[in-house]
Amino acid sequence: MSDYRMGTKCVQGGYTPANGEPRQIPIVQSTTFKYATSEDMGKLFDLEASGYFYTRLQNPTNDYVAAKIAELEGGTAAMLTSSGQAANFFALFNICSNGDHIVSSSSIYGGTFNLISVTMARMGIDVTFVAPDCTEEELNAAFKPNTKAVFGETIANPALTVLDIELYAKCAHAHGVPLIVDNTFATPVNCRPFEWGADIVTHSTTKYMDGHGVAVGGVVVDSGKFDWMAHADKFPGLCTPDESYHGLTYAEKFGKEGAFITKCTAQLMRDFGAIQSPQHAFYLNLGLESLHVRMPRHCENGQAVAEFLEKHPKVAKVSYPGLPGDRFHAQAKKYLPNGSCGVVSFELAGGREAAQIFMKHLKLAAIETHVADARTCCLNPATSTHRQMTDEQLAAAGIPAGLVRMSCGLESKEDLIADIAQALDQI
Repeated sequence: MSDYRMGTKCVQGGYTPANGEPRQIPIVQSTTFKYATSEDMGKLFDLEASGYFYTRLQNPTNDYVAAKIAELEGGTAAMLTSSGQAANFFALFNICSNGDHIVSSSSIYGGTFNLISVTMARMGIDVTFVAPDCTEEELNAAFKPNTKAVFGETIANPALTVLDIELYAKCAHAHGVPLIVDNTFATPVNCRPFEWGADIVTHSTTKYMDGHGVAVGGVVVDSGKFDWMAHADKFPGLCTPDESYHGLTYAEKFGKEGAFITKCTAQLMRDFGAIQSPQHAFYLNLGLESLHVRMPRHCENGQAVAEFLEKHPKVAKVSYPGLPGDRFHAQAKKYLPNGSCGVVSFELAGGREAAQIFMKHLKLAAIETHVADARTCCLNPATSTHRQMTDEQLAAAGIPAGLVRMSCGLESKEDLIADIAQALDQI
């Protein structure tokens, strides 16, 4: 469906039923699949034939949905995972191992920051963090001879910084490594990182792609453009025989278009098992069918709320790339011309106490550790996810005590603003 527009791909991509087959993507709720002979199944284990033998590795429902997301992003292959964290880990660990190095934007989701800086560090993988809007010289200085990947988020959660994808891709390629971009907040409706030079895209599908808070999940998408064999010395896992698969060399057998996802599935999913369930994949597809309709409304509401907050005397600062005065507005106009997302971060002048009063009096916005939902939700890190930290520690971490992250849903923007206004009046 490469010739169709985004809305058509959201609704019909990934699955075309044959005569007499189900119109909706079927849920193949089975762990295993039957074969007539051992020889038939053996070909699957040798990656000599396509098919299914165990849902931990592949399932038809998951593959239909993954194919749709690959079409939306303009990629050649994709793999669903159990969460966005699993997707980011698989995307990085597929090409990084003990003794390797990653260059990453410093402005990324806290869970991913910890994944890279703590958990992967325990695996012997080092990282250098740089600013999302760093200069070309600063970015190039972060690379080492053992650098294997560059990572960033299109729109960072919750800082709402915007990655200079083109610059990051340019530097990554100059050093012979791929750029991996987490595109969760923008979604392919508002930005397709492959068009700006990115090589691998990840998503927490739990967020806008699902959009209704019903199914945790993630996805890894390959652009099919990075030439692994041209940098074979850097990527032995893809470019030398895999003895756990009978000496198969992924880059030779599956080419640029299929090597990365095939290895990710046949090796990492096989060993770690972080698969998305077919039932969750089915829920995800229902969300994808309306993604192109929902994203403009999320952006419209986010923009309206940000503009209201920017003028309010009890608000010290608003971070939203759609605001002309935002530090990342120029990059947002370049990479996100149709809108960024529905998430707005703002700091209340009264600090922690003001945030507590504000949150207590909200009526429409629910207090949740979630974002990118059809229903508006919000969070004050100082009194929830970061409550163990003092105000001084919060300030040092760039998370002031009065910070509120609000994810604007699909409600009427007039009602959302009225709710925010009455809650601010209570401070």
